[in-house]
Amino acid sequence: MKVFGKRRKRHVAADLSTVQGRRRANMELTLGDHGFLREHFQNLHLIGQEMWRSNQPSPAQISEHVRQRGIKTILNLRGPSSRGYYLLEREACEALGVNMIDIQVRSRDTPSVEMIHEARRVFQEIAYPALMHCKSGADRAGIMAVLFAHFQLGQPIRVAAKQLSKKYLHLREGKTGLLDAFFEAYLRDGESQDLSFIEWVDTVYDADQVKRDFLDSGGARLGLDRLLRRE
Repeated sequence: MKVFGKRRKRHVAADLSTVQGRRRANMELTLGDHGFLREHFQNLHLIGQEMWRSNQPSPAQISEHVRQRGIKTILNLRGPSSRGYYLLEREACEALGVNMIDIQVRSRDTPSVEMIHEARRVFQEIAYPALMHCKSGADRAGIMAVLFAHFQLGQPIRVAAKQLSKKYLHLREGKTGLLDAFFEAYLRDGESQDLSFIEWVDTVYDADQVKRDFLDSGGARLGLDRLLRRE
């Protein structure tokens, strides 16, 4: 049986050692990844204890962070990639002596238990000052900012969850609302039983059930997701 439709081609990374490859990588950052929109707007905010959150930084912005804020660690919440934005970021970090750590965080899904524990461990081990970013600085940076505020600053989830708000361009009126639903599930089912957040995550949390409840409630306005086209 024939399967119709185009097969997605595997992306081949640009070669930064060549003029053509570097030009292509810069095009992928500036146009393909909408870097031109972030040139004058970084969605940059200090969470506390020398941790910053932002959207995807350019190499020039990374240099600025190091010079002005003494950044020693960058947490890339988009995971590794063969795209120009990632290659140029890693190159800039290596040149500036910044430790770049890749963590795969989802913006339209309930977080895994493994990711939550990885975030907790990384927060405890990295060198500060640090900066963490996703593409827009709104959703993945938002959930990680909540976890940082809770694990490192000792804020109750009810307070830390304010890191997911329109102030940071986070919208709950789409599938990104799953992130809000996750913390609300803890406040409803964990805090009420005097369980700490991490106890609830390890013993009660059911990621699939939280997702089903959210979708059944009509919380995901998929049209909004398509309109925003956010990663």
